[in-house]
Amino acid sequence: MNILEVQHLSKVYGKDEMEVRALDDVSFTVKKGEFVCIVGPSGSGKSTLLHLLGGVDVPTSGQVLIDNTDIYKLDETQLAIFRRRQIGLIYQFYNLIPILTVEENITLPMLLDEQKVDAAHLERIIGILGLSNRLTHLPNQLSGGQQQRVSIGRALISNPAIILADEPTGNLDSQNSEEIMSLLKLFNKKFNQTLIIITHDERIALQADRIISIEDGKIAKNEVVRS
Repeated sequence: MNILEVQHLSKVYGKDEMEVRALDDVSFTVKKGEFVCIVGPSGSGKSTLLHLLGGVDVPTSGQVLIDNTDIYKLDETQLAIFRRRQIGLIYQFYNLIPILTVEENITLPMLLDEQKVDAAHLERIIGILGLSNRLTHLPNQLSGGQQQRVSIGRALISNPAIILADEPTGNLDSQNSEEIMSLLKLFNKKFNQTLIIITHDERIALQADRIISIEDGKIAKNEVVRS
């Protein structure tokens, strides 16, 4: 079953001689539970692609279907709700709310959606992430690795259709990077969580089920690493 379908996706900035085609007719699918890495040099279009998949930017043309929903046919309010419920976003610099505790940051998508937090699900996530003794701490009282664990918890709390991670280990040392990747792979395998990571790190890419290489806004390679 395909959880994600990308159809002829393009993003163009500017007009005429100032036109920049950041993404050019990109199409691919991702199966439920698959772990895919998107790689490419700076300026290749991979970050643009992630923003379009996450519903945080609008394509010039093409479609993004997540769990059979064409996200760009939703109005602004519907898309905001869909993002909170079905798309988990993890960024390089954590993007935590500084005045909220660890528990409040993790449950924020549910609270914004006025949904009741599943206490058992929350406890399970916190336990796996090793944050049980940090729930009342603020972000500035945590290490970088712990902050990234909080952002992972926030991305997972609503049981989204897909997790999108933009260089999730880019701001961490090698030990914390390995720990974060181990956690992401654990959620991918144990809970069949679909995982799409943008990375410059070949070591991370080679852990994926499939690697999609982007060059000049187009797919250069789409290779299965393991089945």
